[in-house]
Amino acid sequence: MTQPKQPTNTGALATLVIVFFFWGFIAASNSIFIPFCKTHFNLNQFESQLIGSAFYGAYFIGSLILFICSNVLGYDILNKIGYKRGIIYGLLISVVGALLIIPSANANSFPAILASFFVVALGFSLQQTAAQPFAIILGDPSTGSHRLNLGGSVNSLGTTLGPLIVSFFLFGTADSKNAVVTVTNINVLYMIVAAVFAAVAIFFSLSKLPDGKNDEKFEKANKASGSLLVMTLLIGAVIVVGQLTEVPKITLLIITLVSVVGVLFYSNSQATKSSEGWGAMKYQQLIYGMIGIFVYVGVEVTIDNNFGALLKTPGYLSDLGLDESQISKYVSLYWGSLMIGRWTGAISVFNLSAAMRKVMTIIVPFIAFGIVLGVSKIYGNDISDLFGYAVFIAIAIAAFFYGQEKPVKTLVTVASLACIAMLVGVFTTGIISVYAFMAGGLFCSVMWPCIFALGVGGLGKYTSQGSAFLIMMILGGAIIPPMQGALGDITTMHNSYLLAAGCFAFLVFLALKLKRVLHAQGLDFDEQISGGH
Repeated sequence: MTQPKQPTNTGALATLVIVFFFWGFIAASNSIFIPFCKTHFNLNQFESQLIGSAFYGAYFIGSLILFICSNVLGYDILNKIGYKRGIIYGLLISVVGALLIIPSANANSFPAILASFFVVALGFSLQQTAAQPFAIILGDPSTGSHRLNLGGSVNSLGTTLGPLIVSFFLFGTADSKNAVVTVTNINVLYMIVAAVFAAVAIFFSLSKLPDGKNDEKFEKANKASGSLLVMTLLIGAVIVVGQLTEVPKITLLIITLVSVVGVLFYSNSQATKSSEGWGAMKYQQLIYGMIGIFVYVGVEVTIDNNFGALLKTPGYLSDLGLDESQISKYVSLYWGSLMIGRWTGAISVFNLSAAMRKVMTIIVPFIAFGIVLGVSKIYGNDISDLFGYAVFIAIAIAAFFYGQEKPVKTLVTVASLACIAMLVGVFTTGIISVYAFMAGGLFCSVMWPCIFALGVGGLGKYTSQGSAFLIMMILGGAIIPPMQGALGDITTMHNSYLLAAGCFAFLVFLALKLKRVLHAQGLDFDEQISGGH
C-alpha cells in the first residue's frame, strides 16, 4: 500500500527561509567589511582575513560543542529542545554578537571585533544545524531536498544583496569615492542587523511553527568526538605558537592544514581496524567528503575575501586601484554567480518536460544575471563593464548540460573549469581577469550538493551523523583564506590566487577518488542517475 504524501507546510517553510537569507547576507558582507578593517586598523592581508577565520571557525566550534555535549549526555540536544527553539536561540546569540560589534568599533579594537563576529557566527552555526533538518520535516521526506534547494536559492539572494546594502550603509552611494567610514556608520548598520535578527526571533517564537523533532535514535561516537577534540587542540596549539613566536604565518597555516587532514585519515584508519565508537567515521567516503567540504568552502570564501584587496591593487583593474566604495558591484556579482548556478540547479525541482527543462536551463541563468545587474544598478553602480560576463555564464550552462546532474561528472567538470578560470585570472589583468575570478562563483555553485551526496553515500543509519561532520568542515573557510592572505603578503595578491587554482585541481582528484571508493562498495551514483533519467 502506498503511503499518502505529506503536504508541505508552506507557511512554516516561508518563515524558515528568512534565516537562509541572513546567513548569506552577513557572510557575503564580510567581503566589504574586510578591506575596510584592513585600512582602518592598518592590517596586512593575513591579519585582515582573521575576520573570516573568526566567522567560519565559529561554525566548527559551535557544531563540535553541540555534538560533544550530545555525545556525553547520550541524546541529541537539538532534537530534545526542537528545531524551532534551536533557531530562536541561534538568532538571539547572533543578536548579542551584532550588538557587541558596536562597542568594539567604538573602542577601535580589532580583536574585539573578531570576538563579536565569532559570536554572530556561533548563532549561525546553531541556526544552520537546526534549519537544514527542519526544512526536511516540513513536508514529505521525498521532497526534502527540494525545500533545501529553495533555502539555498534564497541564501544566494542574501549573498548577492549583502555586499551592496552593507556598502551603501558604510560608504553611501556606490560612486562616493574616498568616502570616510565613521563609527556612526558601523553603529547604525549593526543596530539594524541586531534589530532584524531580534524581530525574526520574535516572529519565530510567536508563529505557529511545529517544534520540529524527529524520532531518530542518537548513537554515541566517543572515539569520533575524541578525534575531533584532538583536531581542535592541535589548531589551538598552532594559534598559540603563532602568538608567542615569530614562526612565519604561512608555515603555521600549512601545519594546520596537515593536522586537519592527518587527524581525519588517522581516524578512518583506526575505524577500519575496529569500528566500535567511531560511528560514521569508519566510512572512507565520509572522510574524503569532509576534506572535500573543507577545501570547497575554503576556496569559495578565499576567492571573495581576498578579492577586495586585489581590486584595490594599483595597475590590476585601474591605474590607481579601486576605492573601497567601488568594489561592491564585483563582490556582489561573485556571490550573484553562486545564485545564478543554484537557481539553475533548482530547475530539476519542478516537474518539467525534458524539452522545457533544457530551455529553462538556458533562460534562468540569464534572468538571474539580469536581476543581479539590476540590483547593482539600483544601488548606483555603473554596470556597463559587467555585460561581457555573459560569456562565462554561457560556459557554465554548457558545463551544467555536460554534467547531466551526475555528482562525479559534474564535480570533475566544474572543478576543472574553475581551475582553468583561476589560472586565466592570474595570468591576465583588467576586466578579463576580474571575470575569470568571479566565474569561480559560477562553478562553485553546484559543488556543495555533489560533495555532500558523495560523502554520505552508503552511510545508512549514520547518514545524519555524517551530515553533521560534513557541516563541521565549513572550518575550511577559517583556514584557507588567511593562507591566501599570507601568500599575498609574501608575493602579490594577484599571484596568491594560484592557491585557489590548486584547491580546484585537488577537488578534481577528490571527485575521482570518491568515485573509486564508492564503486568498491557497489555504489555508482552517476550510473544510477543515468539509468533513472
